[in-house]
Amino acid sequence: MPPLSPLPDTLRQIVGAPHVLTHDDPGTDLTAWEQDWRRRVRGRALAVVRPGNTEEVAAVVRACAAAGAPLVPQGGNTGLVVGSTPDASGTQVVLSLTRMNRVRALDAANLTLTVEAGCILQTLQEAAAKDGFLFPLSLAAEGSCTIGGNLATNAGGTQVVRYGNARDLCLGLEVVTAQGEVWHGLTGLRKDNTGYDLRDLFIGSEGTLGVITAATMKLYPLPAATLSAWAAVPTLDAAVSLLGLAHRHLGAGLTGFEVMGQFALDLVARHFAQLRVPLYQGTPYCVLLEASDSESEDHARGRFEALLEAAMEQGCISDAVIPESLAQAQQLWHIRESIPLAQAEEGLNIKHDISIPVSRIPAFCAHTDALLAQQIPGVRLVNFGHLGDGNLHYNVQAPEGGDAAAFLRDQEERVNTLVFDAVRAFDGSISAEHGVGDLKAAKLPAYKSAVALQMMRAIKQALDPQNIMNPGRVLQN
Repeated sequence: MPPLSPLPDTLRQIVGAPHVLTHDDPGTDLTAWEQDWRRRVRGRALAVVRPGNTEEVAAVVRACAAAGAPLVPQGGNTGLVVGSTPDASGTQVVLSLTRMNRVRALDAANLTLTVEAGCILQTLQEAAAKDGFLFPLSLAAEGSCTIGGNLATNAGGTQVVRYGNARDLCLGLEVVTAQGEVWHGLTGLRKDNTGYDLRDLFIGSEGTLGVITAATMKLYPLPAATLSAWAAVPTLDAAVSLLGLAHRHLGAGLTGFEVMGQFALDLVARHFAQLRVPLYQGTPYCVLLEASDSESEDHARGRFEALLEAAMEQGCISDAVIPESLAQAQQLWHIRESIPLAQAEEGLNIKHDISIPVSRIPAFCAHTDALLAQQIPGVRLVNFGHLGDGNLHYNVQAPEGGDAAAFLRDQEERVNTLVFDAVRAFDGSISAEHGVGDLKAAKLPAYKSAVALQMMRAIKQALDPQNIMNPGRVLQN
């Protein structure tokens, strides 16, 4: 490998000295780029480079390719699987795209918005709303995550049941390849049958094939009304039945369907008492539903009330509340989004982002709950997530009063194997929306078919023969 030390000077010539950060710079702290969001890993970068446009990104990639220096593309660094932080070698360059945050164009007739990869998700949402449109991708980190990172991980969130993942919302990409060339694919076309779908290849690739620098995203008309409801359900089977009723009563108007276990809500009540969690103490699960309506709030409320009445008659729910104001609805969603924060307050934990066919979720939980309780007495399960699309955050907390750090150190591998084996037995996936990153790369061969992995490696070799794009992530070296 050629010597790496001259590379930072080359990068300074490309993007300007203020936009290249190294450990040799006096008073410079690279923690924000070198440490993952969960603070599980701290790497060491050769440099952090912050290009301001696509041409600079391409030049940076060419310089790194010439030097044989691996690149780690990074957006808001809010990922949960250690996929966008450097390793400890001190040889990797972090390519931060946060300066590339412009909204390039809004095409009202085509219902599209073209933005740069460093655009904060909430900024994109607000730009759409300002012109009377909805951009529906919504997740807890929307105030700090970027659309490039959302696409690189194929992010999901709370409205997948209606609008799909990030992949479903994207019509075109601009990408810098591993050779430093630019693919200009920012078409807003909904139909283009001219060969392989390169767009979908880069979406979900976690920066291992190229660097997404801009995207053209779908917009929707703002709904006339959006309503939420919070319901207590007696079992997970009842929650699945409620989902079926919601589909029949609300049709495409059903935009969100979240399930939350009692212990998950107990943690919110324990650590954020001011949020006043409703209905959770007398039921094993609560469900938070959201529906949008193109007619009026009265029409939406009538459909919602008819749904809940039918659900009550069929025993799917035992109680429910419909908020009377937008502020009350936002409070309910704030409770849901506070579960990960409450779990962090409770202590270190083992996180899982899994997907199971919706029809098999109750059986999966019954099986895996019992298995973990038998194998690890006193273990506590923080089960919540997007039941509407079959995605659970099936997290495992240490026994009450136990040493959380020791639990994580001694039990994580065992717990992951128990959970992932159960996921496979129920025809699921070990990663639903967070990606593979570094945390799950070693696990992937055990839970992905050999044929699939062979094809993935062939694509990686074809597009990144030097293996400089986020090496070791998704596919181990």
